[in-house]
Amino acid sequence: MSKNLTTRAEDYSKWYNELVVKADLAENSGVRGCMVIKPYGYAIWEKMQAELDRMFKETGHQNAYFPLFVPKSMFEAEEKNAEGFAKECAIVTHYRLKNDPDKPGKLMVDPNAKLEEELIVRPTSEAIIWSTYKGWVQSYRDLPLLINQWANVVRWEMRTRLFLRTAEFLWQEGHTAHATRAEAIEESEKMMNVYADFVENFMAIPVIKGLKTETERFAGAEETYCIEALMQDGKALQAGTSHFLGQNFAKAFDVKFANAEGKQEHVWGTSWGVSTRLMGALVMTHSDDQGLVLPPNLAPIQVVIVPIYKSDEQLDAISNEVDVLVKTLRKLNISVKFDNRTTQKPGFKFAEWELKGVPVRIAVGPKDLENGTFEVARRDTLTKEVVSKDSITTYIGDLLEQIQKDLFEKALNYRNTHITEVNSFDEFKEVLEGEGGFVSAHWDGTAETEEKIKELTKATIRCIPLDRVEQAGSCVFTGNSSIGRVLFAKAY
Repeated sequence: MSKNLTTRAEDYSKWYNELVVKADLAENSGVRGCMVIKPYGYAIWEKMQAELDRMFKETGHQNAYFPLFVPKSMFEAEEKNAEGFAKECAIVTHYRLKNDPDKPGKLMVDPNAKLEEELIVRPTSEAIIWSTYKGWVQSYRDLPLLINQWANVVRWEMRTRLFLRTAEFLWQEGHTAHATRAEAIEESEKMMNVYADFVENFMAIPVIKGLKTETERFAGAEETYCIEALMQDGKALQAGTSHFLGQNFAKAFDVKFANAEGKQEHVWGTSWGVSTRLMGALVMTHSDDQGLVLPPNLAPIQVVIVPIYKSDEQLDAISNEVDVLVKTLRKLNISVKFDNRTTQKPGFKFAEWELKGVPVRIAVGPKDLENGTFEVARRDTLTKEVVSKDSITTYIGDLLEQIQKDLFEKALNYRNTHITEVNSFDEFKEVLEGEGGFVSAHWDGTAETEEKIKELTKATIRCIPLDRVEQAGSCVFTGNSSIGRVLFAKAY
């Protein structure tokens, strides 16, 4: 199997696009800016979904589903949110087509089927959900209301890339209502930590927890918590956000409750979400010039077994040995595939599973049967070991854990060596134009400075780290006083 992948050093962007397609994760569709997620890519998303769903339910959340369409007047109710998403909205204006009298076999919009009120195809669901919550919340006994939705959303992006930015994408969005400000802030922080736990322990990607600046904040939020990751090309990627909405949406949709004293109050809200953009992060953090590298905790196939044989008798003998191993591994909840296709040679299979990022590959031939051994190859390091039949099960279990740990450590080391403190704007530009990564710099706290730096360098403030130490300094751009460093980077 010929991979013919562009290398990362040649063209990182092209490498990414080729890899997503050649590894059978996704492809562009016949709809502008929309993708088809293929079975292998969707299997990875399903594993992400399953783990996140478990984590949400463990923290008391329940799943529900809300409409795809939002009446325009409802969408406009919370002004900041409506303004923030206005340029990305797809709008339904008519509900019927009819035959075009001037073009036989063609259809046209029926001018008599105009909607009384236009419908927005949801770019996010705050409006429809908070209008629903008005009927669900009457008393403090109804709170907290902890709801999550798995859905698709549409944001009319002009420049799209598979997984990273598409006009339609899959995500989950949590929307919660609380009796107090403190409870809502606690919820926002809790969900940021859930995201960080998932991304670090399942995706093997280290993240920095922080707050967005007012400019970068979610439209309609009082505070946006985020987790930021660093890709191999030195660009940052926002891996998840959690928003403290204050009472903005509760006031816009008049969601009130009677407190213990019988007094009417507006509830306090949060919303939080991650999307199929995480698939892009997974590809870009770990993969190499040979193809995908998947962390075992999210790999649809953790172990692939390839037989090496010259006759049907040899294949039968190998298959009998492999069947026992497959059953043993599956009892340990290790996903395994025996690739016994007779239509492809072992070399083709090796290249295919390497491209698809399967963490562990086992090769078995007649000599292995004689010697009571298996040849075990690691996808992340491309190294091989010969392992005895007696210890193979324990070895594989330990190896998968080791690969998961090593992938995280490798990504963490890269991230930590690509955070550079700078004290002048010349240094700032030099780092961005060179090795990239996070640039830790003082900022005077103004939107004007933030915008000017973005205009000159394309770098944005990724976050104000939650663990930053407040220290007096001078803004890297204006020289004005600053209370601490923030992290800048070019980003996806």
